[in-house]
Amino acid sequence: MKRELSESNRSIIHADFDAFYASVEQRDNPDIVGKPVVVGGSHERRGVVASASYEARSFGIRSAMPMSKAVNLCPDLIRRSARFDVYREVSVQVMKMFSEITDLVEPLSLDEAYIDVSNLEDDQRTPPEIARSLKREVQSLLGLTISVGIATSKSVAKIASDKDKPDGFTIVRPGTEKEFLSPLPVQSLWGIGPKTTKRLETLEIRTIGQLSRQSKTWFSEFFGVNGNSLLLMSQGIDNRPVVSQRIRKSYSSETTLRFDTSDREQLEEIVQRLSQDVGNSLMRRGMKGKTVKLKLRDSDFETYTRQVTLTEYIQLSSEISEAALELLKVELSGASKFRLVGVGISGFKSLENQEDEIQLKLKGL
Repeated sequence: MKRELSESNRSIIHADFDAFYASVEQRDNPDIVGKPVVVGGSHERRGVVASASYEARSFGIRSAMPMSKAVNLCPDLIRRSARFDVYREVSVQVMKMFSEITDLVEPLSLDEAYIDVSNLEDDQRTPPEIARSLKREVQSLLGLTISVGIATSKSVAKIASDKDKPDGFTIVRPGTEKEFLSPLPVQSLWGIGPKTTKRLETLEIRTIGQLSRQSKTWFSEFFGVNGNSLLLMSQGIDNRPVVSQRIRKSYSSETTLRFDTSDREQLEEIVQRLSQDVGNSLMRRGMKGKTVKLKLRDSDFETYTRQVTLTEYIQLSSEISEAALELLKVELSGASKFRLVGVGISGFKSLENQEDEIQLKLKGL
């Protein structure tokens, strides 16, 4: 017998691969199982860590860390170059497994997704049993482990899946969300990064429980437009639905330079090349965008993003680079040297929709 559903008894699973890229490399190379492994670019080419096995993490190695630092932390580190075609294939396989359970699957990236199993719960099959079965199937068919969190909301389920990694299995029963969250560090919440964590520490706010006791006015003043949603999430309240068809909000391309540079000609050439990548992505998908973004990271690892919203939708790489080069021109007025450059575009409209609008206008003539 199925239950009547309400926000308080939804059942959402967050499933997340453990050290995804590194785990795939260990699966495909048994001789490196149990050893510190990272996936990423060479330290000689200014590469960064894309994924680190749990053995590597024991040395303090983390994703996005410069590879040179990772090698210093662990001289015996084993590095593998990324094989994105393999990772995408694994992702396709696991997402198919999820979709065979229910249509309510919301992928977040190649290696994680939300699965709403509320409508599947009955007297014979519970969400924890569904999650356990899913873990067994992934292990059996793909040779990999996933960690899962089960809760009444997306945000709590995601935090729960991270609690006992690797191969984690955490259930947060209805009504215990606030109790579960209370002792956890504030950075466990979506939207709270290192800088915000430090600001909160100056106010003696270190746990989600301490944060949740602040007033609605305080949240609004401290977090701005995100204040109300963070207040609710700190109390275990999150009514966002699992959305099965996610619309991509941006396309981007970036590169880490082998040597830091402030050379205008070199940086302009890189921006034009990245704009070509972005333009090709839009062409393949029949999309046009309106907001062009430039991303720069300097020698001190400070990251800057600048963007401009145009009056018309664009798609051609020449149009994208023209806007991005204008943004770059402003940043080259200082003395900074840059180690990373990125170009992106958002604010989309599909060409199919534009053609529909043109047909409507023609009919009105």
